[in-house]
Amino acid sequence: MAEARAAASEPQVRYRAEGTSKVEQESRVAKSVYQDLLLCAFRTKRQIYNGLWPTSWDNLLAALVIVFVAITIDHPKLNMVTSYFWQFGNYIHLDDSYNYYFRAFMISLLSSIVYFIVILYTRQYLLRLLLSYKGWLYQPPRSQSIVVLIWSILVRIVSGRSPRLYAYQNSLPRMSVPPLKSTVNKLLTSVKPVLDEAVYKKMKEDANEFLSTIGPKLQWILQLKSWWAPNFCTDWWEKYVYLMGRDPIAINSNYYCLDQGGWIPTRIQTARAAGFTCLLLDFKRLIETEKLEPLAIRNTIPLCMIQYLRMFGTTRIPKQDQDKLQHYPGSEHIVVLAKGHFYKLYAVDAHGKKLSILDLQSQYDWILKDAEKQTASCPAELRIPALTGTERNNWARIRRDHFSTGINSDSLRAIEEALFVVVLDNHICQDITERGKHLLHGDGASLWFDKSMTVVVFKDGRMGMNCEHSWADAPVIGHCMEYCLTNEYLHRMYNDQGYCKPFASAESDLTPNSKALITPMHLYWDINNELEKNINDAFSFCLKKNSDLSLCVKAHTAFGKGYIKTTNMSPDAFVQMALQLAYYKDSIGKFALTYESSMTRLFLHGRTETVRSFTQECKDFVLSMNNTSATAEEKVMLMRKAADIHQTLYRDCMSGKGFDRHLFALYIVCRGQGYESSFLKSALQLPWTLSTSQQPQQQMNKGIDMSIPETRENQSPGGGFGPVSDSGYGVSYMIPDEKTIYFHVSSKVSCALTDSKRFMDNIFWALGEMKRTTEQLKSKK
Repeated sequence: MAEARAAASEPQVRYRAEGTSKVEQESRVAKSVYQDLLLCAFRTKRQIYNGLWPTSWDNLLAALVIVFVAITIDHPKLNMVTSYFWQFGNYIHLDDSYNYYFRAFMISLLSSIVYFIVILYTRQYLLRLLLSYKGWLYQPPRSQSIVVLIWSILVRIVSGRSPRLYAYQNSLPRMSVPPLKSTVNKLLTSVKPVLDEAVYKKMKEDANEFLSTIGPKLQWILQLKSWWAPNFCTDWWEKYVYLMGRDPIAINSNYYCLDQGGWIPTRIQTARAAGFTCLLLDFKRLIETEKLEPLAIRNTIPLCMIQYLRMFGTTRIPKQDQDKLQHYPGSEHIVVLAKGHFYKLYAVDAHGKKLSILDLQSQYDWILKDAEKQTASCPAELRIPALTGTERNNWARIRRDHFSTGINSDSLRAIEEALFVVVLDNHICQDITERGKHLLHGDGASLWFDKSMTVVVFKDGRMGMNCEHSWADAPVIGHCMEYCLTNEYLHRMYNDQGYCKPFASAESDLTPNSKALITPMHLYWDINNELEKNINDAFSFCLKKNSDLSLCVKAHTAFGKGYIKTTNMSPDAFVQMALQLAYYKDSIGKFALTYESSMTRLFLHGRTETVRSFTQECKDFVLSMNNTSATAEEKVMLMRKAADIHQTLYRDCMSGKGFDRHLFALYIVCRGQGYESSFLKSALQLPWTLSTSQQPQQQMNKGIDMSIPETRENQSPGGGFGPVSDSGYGVSYMIPDEKTIYFHVSSKVSCALTDSKRFMDNIFWALGEMKRTTEQLKSKK
């Protein structure tokens, strides 16, 4: 059977796509070289543009013209200024022996270049200095002080116009290393409410010993790194937290994103796949041409956009002990998985032109029909993706032994080099919970977890994504998803029958159907007995893990951020207090060390920081809500106090005053220097029983207003992730409008202490109790 597969694959080998005749090969090579030169020229141009930001060539030209006119008209009022330019000419040996106008032009040119360079670095430095100020974070947008208003005006003045995607990168401030003693004290404060007295006392003693021994040395080494590295911990975070993790990335690391909550653009699977693929390719072109507008808070403060570099054409390659992230910037194809069979689908035609939406649908239709005719040598051949869901060392060994040469190597290379993977899934999910669960782990053999993103299109036209986590954080994918869903709604890409129709947008015009489509290439596999056993074992392993995941996704519609704002509390803080109250009830009187993710993209190469939501103030609030003798005034007072503390902690993390990434980096330095620290070890090994994250509904400036009733069906419920702790919960939530809050709750079935549906009910109960308490106080006034 292996020889038959190899023979059957012969017409599909890579060489054939490059032409079989010498003339065709030479033509393709010449075309490839030409395209590479164009790409190189474009990248060089963009690098120069970004390097000059926020100045531009217009500044140089204007300076040249002004200086040239000033020194040639020889006006008496300008003599004092122009005399310095002529002296500059003499200094560089441009004396009277040269032609007057040539001399004037060269003096103008060189003077303008000097001026341009001075202005360039002055503006970059001033912008970096202005962006280092984080006082604006602690003031609401509608009640800012005069200082913040003046600061925001200065930022806009110093910033350039029409920024490209990476224009701000040279002007973003670097994250400084927090003070050592401050970090240690903040940690002790955060763990005190949840630890036993004896355990806390031991940690405090270890902390004092750490501060008086190796702590200052580790801090000094970390500060040295912060002076030359773009970010003092991001590279270590990617390496040690993600790539060196040996557990399966399915459920444990990867996360999922859902499409619209109510509206379905089309019920035809291949049409939805084609439309979404077309928009993803548009987004890719916006990134490549750097026309994608960089995100900015309040349309003023820019975020680091470096994570977008690896969105497409990136895969996580399993290795022994540490995985490798591989990016393929020149990739031109996607890989489609249909009925267990893989296909290589080019996103361009034989002439290098992008495919239209109609071309893409015809290609997907062809793939589905061809997949129905295909047969497999054994069931394991249809379960190869299960390998990406097993332990990383195991997958690395199997990849080395069975996918390093021959037809398996070719097929695997096609998947790993693809822009992304599209799965034409046969499932029809009954509700949003079932859809989310399927997107998180598939059926055991339907998701290629190593790809940066896998698009899953269900039989009924619903879709979603499964995303690998190491290359970027969820808001980056959320931005991409928002772009696609927004344009899918605005441009009405499907006709009344649900089939694709031509549409025009910023990146897609009414492209005619191609007459030189490249037939999708079926990828074959050589499955021997040992590999078959490995695949079946991995499939069984994935099924077991999938069955152990409990997920509940639900929309809270009793109220949203509209009511929460009337309580003078932050919506995020309000929800976090509800989660603590819900956990106390769910665990029958226990508290949990809580992780909430906060971004640090206000800094160069920033990713995330941890907000420790459970505080002493939060504990006091929860206890008061369970105290029948406490009055509504006392409960609301403690609620607001806890919410204010939480909001301050969140802002501290965004402004670089968090401490968890600092502790992590100190631990890496400690181990690298050959030291052991019981303090750092105990600080980092405390389990996150409750892991939470809020997702943004809208990040684009130009999009759909989700607050109006007409567009409510287009809201995306967001996405979710698996529990961090086997005995805890993973909670993701989104607050899209004034009346709705979406929750995603995950846990392990094997844990007798947790139940996702029960915890969801407790969250809704907690929200109701908090509203009832605040309403009681209002009624008394």
